[in-house]
Formats: sequence, C-alpha cells, structure tokens
Amino acid sequence: MGAPPARNPQAVLFACGQNSVRSPMAASLLQQMFPQGLYVRSAGVKKGELDPFAVAVMGELGQDISAHRPITFDELEDWEGLNFDLIVTLSPEAHHKALELTRTLAADVEYWPTHDPTGTEGNREQKLQAYREVCDGLLTRIRRRFAKAGATNE
Repeated sequence: MGAPPARNPQAVLFACGQNSVRSPMAASLLQQMFPQGLYVRSAGVKKGELDPFAVAVMGELGQDISAHRPITFDELEDWEGLNFDLIVTLSPEAHHKALELTRTLAADVEYWPTHDPTGTEGNREQKLQAYREVCDGLLTRIRRRFAKAGATNE
C-alpha cells in the first residue's frame, strides 16, 4: 500500500472541513490547469458558507469562485455519486471521512495537511495574506502532483 501514486487520475475530489476555503480553492486551481482533462469537484465534512476572503484571493488570480456552493460528502454522494479515482484531503476530519468512504470505493486518498486561514487575526490585508499563503501552497502541491498529467497553463 506504500507505493507512490503513479497513475494520473481522471476524476479528483478535494475535501476539507467545510468546503468553504481550501477545497474550493484547490478545485479551481486544478480545473484552471486542466480545463478539459480532468473532472474536478470539492466537498466538506460539514457544510460551511463560502468565505469572502477565499473569493477575493482567487479573484486576484483571475479565478471566480463566487458561484461555488459548499456541499458535504453526503450531498455529493446523493447528487452525483463518489466516482473519483483520487480524493485529496486537506484537513484531518476530511481525511478520516475519505478513509471511511474508500473502504467501499476504489479511490486513492492523499493527505495534504493545509492550514485553515479562517482564524487569522489582524486587519484585512493580514487576513488576505494568510489566504494567499494557503493558495500558494495548494498551487505548489497541485503543480508537483499533477505535472505528469500534461503541460500546465503557466
């Protein structure tokens, strides 16, 4: 089970706690890189509200996630099924949920521990900077993980 993930997935699910910051950012970043090549979605363990700082930071990159509506794993399963061959978890609770689900699914699970910027103290610029750092970290991981899947749009 310790083999590195060699195959390139066709369908990727990013998951975090509330599907309001980290997973929608990651899904948007990956979708931007492979607009036709991959099926990409995001979900959370619990349902949150889309975070305006996440929308602002993604907007700085020219990506509009303002129409994103947070959903849970359960809602995703009910609406379209969990037909993913890779689930990337960004928080401990999402990782536990994905491992629970993959007992009956043939999907790889990768854990990318990602800081939750929602508790950042300070003024607007300090908060935005925390979200930018999360976004930059996700972009770096995505580029590294999915570089084999084809040329990225840089």
